[in-house]
Amino acid sequence: MNISLFTKKNTTASIWSGGLTYEYVIYPKTANYTDRDFLFRISSATIEKVPSEFTKFKGYYRYLVMLDNCLDIKTNKEKKVYEKYEIMEFNSNDEVTSYTKGIDFNCMVSEKISHHKLKIANSNQNCNAQIIVLYSIDTIVIKINEKSYDLKPHDLLVIENPERENIMLDFSNECLFGLLDF
Repeated sequence: MNISLFTKKNTTASIWSGGLTYEYVIYPKTANYTDRDFLFRISSATIEKVPSEFTKFKGYYRYLVMLDNCLDIKTNKEKKVYEKYEIMEFNSNDEVTSYTKGIDFNCMVSEKISHHKLKIANSNQNCNAQIIVLYSIDTIVIKINEKSYDLKPHDLLVIENPERENIMLDFSNECLFGLLDF
């Protein structure tokens, strides 16, 4: 099992058509965002332009969560509103237009990954997924098999668990909790 901490303060901004994007992790490490050869990518973005067209990624599924605002959006010409921290799931090749400014959490998952899920968790979890993603919404202490990790808002923990060991997780606060199995 390998546990990696990615802090918000150590991310670097890149420009996308509607604002800035901050990549936390791309997997595998040898993958390249531009080549679109990754299995998953986790980032946070600012939406500064209204309306903004989301970048399409054929062959990927996407989870998006607004961290500071609601999200007024149109997906394939269907209008929807997502509340702050409500998880939006969509095919990354969909036509998506945002009519809201704000900051979001993004998780893009290749269709090559057989099982994936993202939810908000605030209680003990017991899991054996190959990849576990823990994104702090606020200051949080996360215990992984009794070892504590202190995260500031918008920090990310990624647990690589290739042996699919049983892992006990305990959260002091709410966080985004993702599971990925190849």
